Amino acid sequence: MTDQTKPAASPLGTFERYLTLWVLGSIVVGIILGQALPGLFQTIGSWTAYEINLPVTILIWLMIVPMLMKVDFGALHEVGRQWRGISVTLGVNWLIKPFTMAALGWLFIGWLFRPFLPETEIESYIAGLILLGAAPCTAMVFVWSHLTKGDANFTLSQVALNDTVMIFAFAPIVALLLGISAITVPWETLTISVIAFIVIPVIAGQLIRRQLMSGGIAAFHRADARLRPVSLIALLTTLVLLFAFQGQQILAQPMIIVLLAVPIILQTYFIAALAYGLNKILGVEHRIAAPSAMIGASNFFELAVATAIGLFGFSSGAALATVVGVLVEVPVMLSLVAIANRTRHWFPVPQKTGA
Repeated sequence: MTDQTKPAASPLGTFERYLTLWVLGSIVVGIILGQALPGLFQTIGSWTAYEINLPVTILIWLMIVPMLMKVDFGALHEVGRQWRGISVTLGVNWLIKPFTMAALGWLFIGWLFRPFLPETEIESYIAGLILLGAAPCTAMVFVWSHLTKGDANFTLSQVALNDTVMIFAFAPIVALLLGISAITVPWETLTISVIAFIVIPVIAGQLIRRQLMSGGIAAFHRADARLRPVSLIALLTTLVLLFAFQGQQILAQPMIIVLLAVPIILQTYFIAALAYGLNKILGVEHRIAAPSAMIGASNFFELAVATAIGLFGFSSGAALATVVGVLVEVPVMLSLVAIANRTRHWFPVPQKTGA
């Protein structure tokens, strides 16, 4: 991949830097609107096809497609050049992370916190955590990689590979873990969710990328800058809808959000530490180890939220659990960025030649 096709490495913008505050604002707005206009939101919730909510589907596309158009699947030919970092991230993402998230969900939500949660939503909360754990991040990792001075080619090739694997592995892993949790899996809805929220956005993103790149890399970056706020506004609008439905439950038991955040935060730090440590053991340079750990730890929460709504509905505990993942993502990942930058000296000095 030439320098002309590398994604522009951009630091956190205003929206991204204060994403947690915007999420909190969306929670407040959603709860207020849900209490004031319950009929309106019930009507919005009824606009479905094949159990997939149509307004949310459109919002998810607006959220995901601008992010996925940054992914260059042509970068897959570079996977072999950084096989150690790639192997660590793939192993953590697909062989460890979904299962540890399920285990933490069963431990904390299904056992330790059970007396403090509504009994009828326990399984749904666990399902939401499983959806988070089975969806590795493909968008914000470009930001985390940039903030840790990660290798752009590695990040791009890893994300492209993750997206490819996700198309085939997301549904079976979710179905397996939900089955273990004794939660009935509507296979048709799950399959449609994968097509609607992974396959279609990936294809659309690549078609848009090809069209924009035909005008040159400068045109691509200008379009990316214009579309970035669209993604975040779509995310916040989706959250307003979610919390309009979840508001009554949250007002009745606000501690639910805190309790759901515990396993998510523990999972994020554990996975990051595991991937970071494995890369150090394998002698990987920091510019590979840092983004490898970030990709392993962060979640594709947009996909998790959309799938939770499709499988369990707007007002489900699963949807709420995935939204809590959005709430904690940015502050936790920024803390991991700080840790990675302060431990750069743990890793080998970068070679003057190579990838």
